[in-house]
Amino acid sequence: MRVPPGSLRILSLFSARHLVTLQRRGLCDAPMRLVQFHRHSDGGVRVGVEQDEGLGVVDLRVFDPSMPSTMKELLELGDEGLNCARRAVSSGQCVLKHSDVRLLSPILAPEKVVCVGLNYRDHCLEQNAPIPKEPIIFSKFPNAITGPYDDIILPSESQEVDWEVELAFVIGRQGKHIKEEDALSYVAGFMVANDVSARDWQMKRNGKQWLLGKTFESFCPLGPALVTTDAVRDPHKLGIRCLVNGEKVQSSNTDQMIFKTEALISWVSKFVTLTPGDVFLTGTPPGVGVFRKPPVFLKRGDVVECQIDQLGSIINKVI
Repeated sequence: MRVPPGSLRILSLFSARHLVTLQRRGLCDAPMRLVQFHRHSDGGVRVGVEQDEGLGVVDLRVFDPSMPSTMKELLELGDEGLNCARRAVSSGQCVLKHSDVRLLSPILAPEKVVCVGLNYRDHCLEQNAPIPKEPIIFSKFPNAITGPYDDIILPSESQEVDWEVELAFVIGRQGKHIKEEDALSYVAGFMVANDVSARDWQMKRNGKQWLLGKTFESFCPLGPALVTTDAVRDPHKLGIRCLVNGEKVQSSNTDQMIFKTEALISWVSKFVTLTPGDVFLTGTPPGVGVFRKPPVFLKRGDVVECQIDQLGSIINKVI
C-alpha cells in the first residue's frame, strides 16, 4: 500500500549546548533524513536524502556516480559517505519528486536485527511483570523487514497477530566492548519500527521462545527515514504512539525506556561485534492487543500507523 509520507518536520536549529554535545560525540554536522527508495522508472535500490516534508528526495547516485546504492554501503564509507550526502543536499540538484519514488526500509539485509523485550516501565506494569535487571535480547531474521508503507501479511499459521510501535536505531560503525559513554558515537540514526508479533507462537507454542512469533515475513516495518542523530535532540524524550484504523492504541514516551540506547549498545557489544547497518528495536510501550480485555488482534483490512516525534510515521495495511 502506498501512503503519502506523513513525516514530521525536523527542527534544524539547536542550542549552543547541544552543538557542543554533538561535537563531543563525533556526529555529522548537518541533520539529514537518509532514505532508500525505488524510482518508478527502474527497480534498482537507491539511497538518498529526503528534503523537508513535500520537497522531494535527493538521489545520491545521480549526484555522484561513485556513491553506493544501499544505505549499508553508505554507512560503511563513514564520514566520506555522509559528507557526500551533505554536498548533494547543499547543491539543490538531483531532486526527485515523492510521487516518482517508492520509499523502502532505510536498511535492507542488515547483518543483525537486535530486539529488546520488556524495556518500558509502563509496559511491564501493564502485564504485572517485574522490571528486568538486564536487557532481554531476542532477534528477528532480516527478511522480516519491510518498507514504511508496505503491507503487513497475516500468516495462515497465526490467529493472534499484534502491533508494537518501537524506537529503532542503526549502527554506523564497527565496535566491540563499547563503553556506555562512547556508545552514541556508534549510532548512525533513528527511525520508527513496528515489531509485529504473532502472540500464539510467542506465548503458547514452540516452547514459548519468541523468535518464530516475531519473524514472519513483513513483521518488521521500518522507516520512513534514517534520521541522523544530530536531528534528534534527545532520543529518550520522544512521544511514541500507535494507531489502528485511526484509533490510538499506544501512547507513551521514550523516557519510559528501562535500558537506554547507550546501555543497549554497550550490553550487546559484550557478546557480538556490532557492524554498520545493524538494526536495534528498543522495546514497546503499553497498549498492545494481547493485554487488552478482551484481547484484540489485527485482521485483514486494518491500517496500523506508528508515530514517533521528530522521526515521522510508518503506515502499513494488513492483508
